[in-house]
Amino acid sequence: MKQQDLLLPSGCILRPATSADQWSIILLVLSAKLDPTQLRWQQFWIIESDSKLIACGQLRSFFGVQELGSLVVAPAWRSRGLGSLLTQYLINQAKEPLYLECLGEKLAKFYSRFGFVPVAFEDLPQSLKQKFRVSHLAKRLVKVPVVFMQYRKKYEV
Repeated sequence: MKQQDLLLPSGCILRPATSADQWSIILLVLSAKLDPTQLRWQQFWIIESDSKLIACGQLRSFFGVQELGSLVVAPAWRSRGLGSLLTQYLINQAKEPLYLECLGEKLAKFYSRFGFVPVAFEDLPQSLKQKFRVSHLAKRLVKVPVVFMQYRKKYEV
């Protein structure tokens, strides 16, 4: 999927993040109450309108796998397909088996539309088990509704 093939709203552009976007990315991720500890602007793609960040997402690389993470659309821009567009774009950019973690069935249902399926913590690659260990513990101990998912359309198992 090339950028010119995307159906972005008028005036919006999709581009790789630059160092100048770093604080805007952090603020948008924090506003969504997502984990801000592994944000590397070099791994982000952003959608902007009038030079303002309105959506972002990143592909994190681990040993032999990638994680789709930190996908956020600014509240004023939700329900316009930007999250779906950015999700599909990031899936298409992935070069390794792709995973994610999300909170709750609503988000799990959203990602399942793109070919993600729930996987057990025990079935995650070792490099992701280390990253997701705290989430898994929270799920077991205090019933946080964490769902681990793997993209299965490109990398059948």
